[in-house]
Amino acid sequence: MECDEIEQGPQRAVLEAVRDLAPGLRARAEESERTCRLPKVSVKELRETGFFRLLTPRTYGGLAADPRAHFTAVTSLAAACGSTGWVASVFGVHLWHVALFDPRAQREVWGDDPEALVCSSYAPAATTAEAPGGYTLSGRWSFSSGSGHASWVLLGALVPGGEGASPGMRALLLPRSDVRVEEHWETVGLRGTGSNDIVVEEVFVPAHRTIEVGVSERSFPGWEANPEPLYRMPFPAMFTTAVAAPSVGIAEAAYRDHCDTLRGRIAAGRPRRGDLETAGQLRIARGASDIDASWRQLVGNIGELYGCVVRGGVPSLASRARVRRDQVLATVRAMEAVDLLMAHAGGNAMRTGSGPLQRAWRDIHTARGHAANDVERGLLPSAQESLGIEVRETMV
Repeated sequence: MECDEIEQGPQRAVLEAVRDLAPGLRARAEESERTCRLPKVSVKELRETGFFRLLTPRTYGGLAADPRAHFTAVTSLAAACGSTGWVASVFGVHLWHVALFDPRAQREVWGDDPEALVCSSYAPAATTAEAPGGYTLSGRWSFSSGSGHASWVLLGALVPGGEGASPGMRALLLPRSDVRVEEHWETVGLRGTGSNDIVVEEVFVPAHRTIEVGVSERSFPGWEANPEPLYRMPFPAMFTTAVAAPSVGIAEAAYRDHCDTLRGRIAAGRPRRGDLETAGQLRIARGASDIDASWRQLVGNIGELYGCVVRGGVPSLASRARVRRDQVLATVRAMEAVDLLMAHAGGNAMRTGSGPLQRAWRDIHTARGHAANDVERGLLPSAQESLGIEVRETMV
């Protein structure tokens, strides 16, 4: 997938370097599945391309790039290895999120290690207790992708409200030394993401390493240090697109692999009965259209939001709701496209170890299960905004 609007320069160079990783990532995809984590060499190569610099602020050597560059790179990575694309996507958006924190927290993360990586589990799995200057945190969080490679962790928690107010949702930033990673990631798809559990036991988190989550219309303490337009993008749009873009890349890879397989048999004069049937060919065409539509909506919507903040504007509720609507539908379209291809591939595609198409099928169904890809929850804000009904969904 490409985005023609991305400017020439360092971010274009990153995209070209990322594309060059594809053969190696494809070759290591089976290893990622077997070990339930990304190989160290894959993470090393991602660093060397400059991928993690795309959403990192310039203050710490990043590019503060057009966010479409990040999502374009993610789809390219996911097309080579779904797990690599997924981990890269969330790692990148976590670095973007850290740039919104108090500058003191940013210095702790990047001051001694400009290449620090951050994993997360945003679901509020704990309620904190107030302590002088911050909070005390304990709990267990699941599904922390790439946790074996991260040196910092973002965890969601409910913090006490003042004067009898209800607890508020915040993200708390902890160094790897303050948490324990427990391996509980045995799934049918996205196995290489290593989305293990994070355990915290009575750890103090200073207030400057916490930030409110899911609020679009407010300012953040990191803006003073990082004035680039990138950091005015709404958190919900960045986060939900980060978990949708890998599915588009996975679907693109499934389409390419299926067509290559059939083309090879046809060219060799050994087509199977279903290869030349009209019904199967129509499935291929429909799947390709759904994949293209998913990508065009994702990148187009992010481009509109970015154009708004570049001009100094604040994205409207209508535009944010549209991003959320199209994001969940992108994951559905991508998954359904892969389902069509699997149906055309027949029973052999279901054999254990049958190849990239089956892996894509397993990966994309696992990705669909992420809470941010819940279709009804993602669609509702758009309908409510259109009807003038109060929108209560926070991730918009």
